[in-house]
Amino acid sequence: MGASLCRTDRWLLVVPGRRRSAHKGCLTGGDESLDGLDRQEDIAQFPYVEFTGRDSITCPTCQGSGRIPAGQLNELVALIPYSDQRLQPRRTKLYVVLSVILCLLASFLVAFFLFPRAVLVVDDGIRSVTVHFDRNNSKVLINMTSSLNFTNSNFFTVWVDSVSCQVLYMKSVIGSQQLDNVIHIQPLSQRQVNFTVKMEIGGSLSYVYAFCTMATIKVHNIVVFMQTSVKTSYMVRAGQNTVETYRYIDCGSNSTVHQPSGLAWSKAQNRKLLR
Repeated sequence: MGASLCRTDRWLLVVPGRRRSAHKGCLTGGDESLDGLDRQEDIAQFPYVEFTGRDSITCPTCQGSGRIPAGQLNELVALIPYSDQRLQPRRTKLYVVLSVILCLLASFLVAFFLFPRAVLVVDDGIRSVTVHFDRNNSKVLINMTSSLNFTNSNFFTVWVDSVSCQVLYMKSVIGSQQLDNVIHIQPLSQRQVNFTVKMEIGGSLSYVYAFCTMATIKVHNIVVFMQTSVKTSYMVRAGQNTVETYRYIDCGSNSTVHQPSGLAWSKAQNRKLLR
């Protein structure tokens, strides 16, 4: 078997033994003598050889072998054309918009259900009044039972930690009451608390005893100022409500008739305290 030489302008290709006709065709520069089948067989017999011309250099990665060394697999970076479909995923804008909408919806729901709301405290008036007289010391002893209505507008339980009440007559403290760990209010519900304040009017106010025991007067009304402070706790917050009310009390006789808060002038103040 001989060898044929094909010469071009930039490279020289050595072809192992071919037929005479192929050799003549190569020397004359004509490719018509090689049909498609012979061309494929010739190409299959050659190993990969990188040919460089005047304006090109040998690939430094594979060093002209056409194969990447196994030790460099984790060191090489593949370049993907900008027109590659993998760089243009479908429905990207749709997925981004849906993700933003879901995040906003979740944030709104969390804020709606967990945002703390103030606990509403409303004075419900007097339930009963019991009057006693200390004739030896000229004192009037009164037990007054009042009611408070609590409304929890939150979606979680609220604890009423304390209820503190102070009663004044003519700027003098005549009674006080303190209740601790009162009740807990379920979500979106209402509770009522009744508490009794013991009042004692005497000393510098002994003239009240004469007024309350005067037989010629049928109605012995006196006005007392009642200040009630309520402390609540929920989640990580603490709240304080203050209810101030002027009440009319008949100190001449006992009364068990419910007196609504509408019969007295009241003022409520709500304050939020952060722990």
